[in-house]
Amino acid sequence: MYFSTTAATFALFSLFTVSLAQTFTSCNPMNSTTCPADTALGVANYTIDFTQSMMTDTVWNATAGSVTYGDDGADFTINVRGDAPTVQTNFYIFFGQVEVWLKTAKGQGIVSSIVLESDDLDEVDWEWIGGNDSYVQTNYFGKGNTTSFDRAAWYPVDDPQGGFHNYTVDWTAEKLEWFIDGQSIRVLNYSDANGGKNFPQTPCNVRLGIWAGGDPANANGTIEWAGGETNYNDSPYTMTVKKVRVTDASRGTEYVYGDETGSYTSIKVLNDTTPIKLDGEDSTSAAKTIKQKWNGLPQTTKYIIIGVVGGVLLIVASVFAFCCIRQRRAGKHERLIEDAKYEKNAAEVLAYRADMTKMRFDKSKGPSVHVSPIIGNGGAAFQNYGQTQPMMGGMRSPAPQYGHGHNVNPFGGARGYQKF
Repeated sequence: MYFSTTAATFALFSLFTVSLAQTFTSCNPMNSTTCPADTALGVANYTIDFTQSMMTDTVWNATAGSVTYGDDGADFTINVRGDAPTVQTNFYIFFGQVEVWLKTAKGQGIVSSIVLESDDLDEVDWEWIGGNDSYVQTNYFGKGNTTSFDRAAWYPVDDPQGGFHNYTVDWTAEKLEWFIDGQSIRVLNYSDANGGKNFPQTPCNVRLGIWAGGDPANANGTIEWAGGETNYNDSPYTMTVKKVRVTDASRGTEYVYGDETGSYTSIKVLNDTTPIKLDGEDSTSAAKTIKQKWNGLPQTTKYIIIGVVGGVLLIVASVFAFCCIRQRRAGKHERLIEDAKYEKNAAEVLAYRADMTKMRFDKSKGPSVHVSPIIGNGGAAFQNYGQTQPMMGGMRSPAPQYGHGHNVNPFGGARGYQKF
C-alpha cells in the first residue's frame, strides 16, 4: 500500500523531480532523423554480481565520478561537494525487466536512484531520499512531458539504508509494474498514462547513481524535495549496488526509430551487427578486482596458492635471516679489526708521546750518561753528580773497603759504590 499524499503535495514533488531525474539525451529522435541506432542488449538475460565482478567499459559508461568495490558490491560515494557518481549501460532494452539489489545512502539531501531512460526522454524511476529511511518514490515520464502532476508515488520499504532489497521493474507494452522483494507495489497501465502518450515505450538504457539534491546551489524546491540542505562535513554518503539483472524482451542487436512519433510501433529491431561483449555472469572474461578473483577460486586452489606463497615467503625469510647473520658476523669481524687498529694506533701515539717526553727531559738535563750494566747502581751515583763512567769491560767491583756500604750482602759481604 502506497503512502497517500494530497494532490498539491504530489504536484510539488513531481514538479521538483523533473529537475532531479537523470534526464538527458545526446540526440532526440523526435527532433532529428539522423540519430544513431541504439545498441541492443543482444541476449535474453544479463546478470552481474558486483561482489564477484566489476563493470567494464564495454557494458557500462561512467557519466560522472567513479565507482569503487567493497565486500558488499559497487559503492557510489559522495565524499565532497560536487561528487555525483553515475553510470549507465551502453546497451538498451526494448521492454523487459530490470532488477537491482541495492542499499541506499544515508544523509540529508542525498538522493539514490535507479533510472530507465530513452533517447526521446521516456523514463522510469526509483528514488530514495537520504533523510527518509522508510519510503521510496516511484515515478515515470513520457517524452519528458511534465504537464501533469499525478505521476510520483511513495511506498513503504523496510530499512532501505540498513539492508539490501530487490527493486524490480517489469516493463511491457501494456503496463509498468514496480516490485520490492518480489511483491508488487504499483501498476501503471498503458492507457492510464495520458491515454498512452506519456507511457514509457521506447528503448531504454539503465542508469544508477547518487547525487546531492540538497546542495546549497540547487533551487529551494529541489532542496526541499530532497529533505533539506546537505552537510558535506558528514560525508561520506554511499549507495551500494550488489547485483543487477536485465532482460530484454526483444531479440535484436540494434534499435532504430522509424519516425519522430516516439511510438513503440515505430521502433525497428535489427540484427545486422555483432552483439555487445558482456561482462558479469554472461562473460568468460569478466573484469574482477584482486579480491573478487581470490574469492572466486576453489578452496583447494586457495590452499595450494597459500602453501606456495608461504613456502616462498619462508625461503625469502630464511635467505634474509642468513644474510643478516652473515652480515652481522662480517660486521663484528670488521669491528674487531677496526678496534685492533685503533688500539695499535693509540699505543703508537702513547709510545710516541713517551719518546717525545723522554727526549725533552734528556735535553733539559744536559749530556746523557752511559751506565755500565756491570757497575749497576754504583754507576748511577756518577750520573747524579754529572760524571761519566769509563768503560771497564768485565771488571768486578772492588772490595768492600774501597766503598761506602749501603746494602748488606746476605752472603756476608757488602756492595758499595766504586770510589776514585
